[in-house]
Amino acid sequence: MKVVTRVMIIEDDIGIAQLHQKYLEQLENFEVVAIATTKAEAELQLEIFHPDLVLLDVYLPDGTGLEILQQMRVNNLSSDVILITADRDVDTLQQAMRGGVVDYLLKPIVFPRLEASLKKYVQQKQQLIVAQDLDQNLVDKMLLSNANENKVSRLPKGIDAVTLDKIRALFEQEISLSADDAGERIGASRTTARRYLEYLITTGELEADLNYGTVGRPERCYKRVTR
Repeated sequence: MKVVTRVMIIEDDIGIAQLHQKYLEQLENFEVVAIATTKAEAELQLEIFHPDLVLLDVYLPDGTGLEILQQMRVNNLSSDVILITADRDVDTLQQAMRGGVVDYLLKPIVFPRLEASLKKYVQQKQQLIVAQDLDQNLVDKMLLSNANENKVSRLPKGIDAVTLDKIRALFEQEISLSADDAGERIGASRTTARRYLEYLITTGELEADLNYGTVGRPERCYKRVTR
């Protein structure tokens, strides 16, 4: 019998929270039981709903997700946590690991990465349920992360993670770039840059429009999708 995982989403941007909810609705055996957009709301709803899993943002208008995580552990709340954040600070990752998060996802989130994280979470929970006792192989499966292997296997041929991260970093500001511009900034050819830009369109992270300029052919320009 399949067990439904009850999920709570804590995210200051209601639009992003609803997007995460739509992602979850596409997966079997996940149910969103609550959405909170502030620390105060989150703490109240955690006491009421006791979710199995929390998708937790770091920055909230009245506090941080790390404070919520710490309080959850003080209160012995057994909910598992996946931290979702745009914060790329190493200290934040270290604090999250000390708090026992099961995964750490960087924004902007794409559905395949979130789906992989959720499926891995469910698989691990099921393995623990059916296990009679621990052996080293099971412990290794629970504790050793294969996130990098998953990341590499999900990328299509011709797309490598290092270059992809360089392209993503170009759009951390609200700017519009052509393939020529992007290639020049990362030290790659126009063709290479365009391949990565078009891939990010397929993941929903970028969108493109035509810039007609004053002379010559219209130029395809890329910008980050805002939700």
